[in-house]
Amino acid sequence: MSGQARAEKQTSAKAAPSKQTKAVPKVDVPPEQLAYANLLLYCSWAGIGMLAVTFLIYMSGFFSPFIPASEMPMYWGMSAHEFLVETGAPIGWGWLGMLGYGDFVNLLGIAFLALLTIVGYLVLLLPAYLRKKDIAYASIVVVEILVLTLAASGVLAVGAH
Repeated sequence: MSGQARAEKQTSAKAAPSKQTKAVPKVDVPPEQLAYANLLLYCSWAGIGMLAVTFLIYMSGFFSPFIPASEMPMYWGMSAHEFLVETGAPIGWGWLGMLGYGDFVNLLGIAFLALLTIVGYLVLLLPAYLRKKDIAYASIVVVEILVLTLAASGVLAVGAH
């Protein structure tokens, strides 16, 4: 084999694709954050399951609806205020008293999903940050809990209510 042929063969061998792995930096994630992430992961799937089950309950007619599905198109073009006035549907936390209706039982899954953040903050993150004496993160968690609780309470009512 000539010198040029050997050089070409070596060059083509070097150009062949090789298995290269990218260096991924190792990131240390605190255990409380992993626990919070796992809570959100598993409970989010549980919430999605709740939404599917309550939708099936609604569509099966197991519970009679407050507003029959056949009448829903009459309300699609209405504003929220018009809808509430026309149907007499409850506002705020009044839906809890309507759980005997199939169309309100769907809200259980939504409420469950909405509650996950506050539960995770109260049960997992806040105690961990207080144990670590990490005042900055503990303060952020307390402020987030207060804001979310205030928003969910309905005290700051805005819009058509």
